[in-house]
Amino acid sequence: MSESESRTQGARMEIANRLFFKLYQCANLMHKTGTKAVESEGLTTQQWAVLGALTRSKASNGMSVGDLARYLLVSRQNLTGVIGRMERDGRIRVDPDPRDRRSRLVRMTEEGEQVWRALALPKIHRFYADALDGFAMTDLVHTAHYLIKLLDNMERLDKGTETDEEAETEAEAESAALSRLA
Repeated sequence: MSESESRTQGARMEIANRLFFKLYQCANLMHKTGTKAVESEGLTTQQWAVLGALTRSKASNGMSVGDLARYLLVSRQNLTGVIGRMERDGRIRVDPDPRDRRSRLVRMTEEGEQVWRALALPKIHRFYADALDGFAMTDLVHTAHYLIKLLDNMERLDKGTETDEEAETEAEAESAALSRLA
């Protein structure tokens, strides 16, 4: 490796270190400030993510615990505690899957729907607006594009293989949607 290549590689690693540390800090502050934004509704950012996942059209008939864990990129063990608290609070219900009795489907209850749509969502939108203050639309599109690309690479690292077709299709759809917004 030439001296120039070595300096370039060193600079790349320094920027990578800063980038990943900033992502770590952002994730921690997102949990802290995001939870603050919806705590009066009795929600945490983890519960907000579960309710958000369940409001997608693909989840209209519920999601299995495994599918929900994979979608949120969390372990089943971590999700089980969140689901238990949300079920206790009446926000979701967990029923046996009629197609596979060993599997359980997570669905939002009417109370959960009310909390999500009428109470939490307006506060979440305000949180997004405040957190993204000063970002132009093109900044948002580019940031989302690069985070999707980074997420795809890290998912490949996590699996130790190439990203599966479904993940690639979802990433391509997200990128296409972002392109239309730009």
